[in-house]
Amino acid sequence: MIKKTMAALTLALSSTVVMAQTADYEVTITNLTPGQSFTPQLVITHSNDFRLFTLGEPASEALEILAEDGNTGPVGDEAANFATDVQTIGGLLEPGQSTSIVVTGPAERGFFTVAAMMIPTNDTFIAANHVRLPAQGSLMRRLFAHDAGTEVNDQNCNNIPGPRCGGEGYSPDIAEGDEGFVHISNGFHDLGDVADDGGELLGPQFYDWRNSVARVVVRRIN
Repeated sequence: MIKKTMAALTLALSSTVVMAQTADYEVTITNLTPGQSFTPQLVITHSNDFRLFTLGEPASEALEILAEDGNTGPVGDEAANFATDVQTIGGLLEPGQSTSIVVTGPAERGFFTVAAMMIPTNDTFIAANHVRLPAQGSLMRRLFAHDAGTEVNDQNCNNIPGPRCGGEGYSPDIAEGDEGFVHISNGFHDLGDVADDGGELLGPQFYDWRNSVARVVVRRIN
């Protein structure tokens, strides 16, 4: 009887410790661009050991898939060993729109990451990369557009997925003109109207932006 009581007490104390180590956070993402949509938005809470990317270094294959195709699954899998919570907000986030989700994260010394592809682009994405969660209250970050450096920025609809273009998404092939490293995106340029392969070329009039492209607010709930 004493052993059972002690075991129950130990379990209860363990549960209390686990609960004390986590907190709930409301994450709100706002699209600040005039003409770009965000693919489903990935939100991860995690330890200090996970980083989505490092500027100036090559993107992982998981990030390449997110940046070219909008698929958040591989990055979520990549972060799993370091994550407290991995969630994706479904649907497109259109210009001027906001969306929110509640996630669980470390209550002390925790971090969050947010990412989504911008469409229509070749391999441009928004990111809050390895940002410390607020100990109390809320914090706001304005997010830049990042280029994964994994696909030529030809602005050709044949090479851009999504409802506007319906072209190819992720392509594992390395092509001449791929930058080869993650960098701050330099936006859209006037490349004409029609590509050599007959594809429609998108121009800056409707699809260019000025950084910052998104705003994220994280509010600790408990």
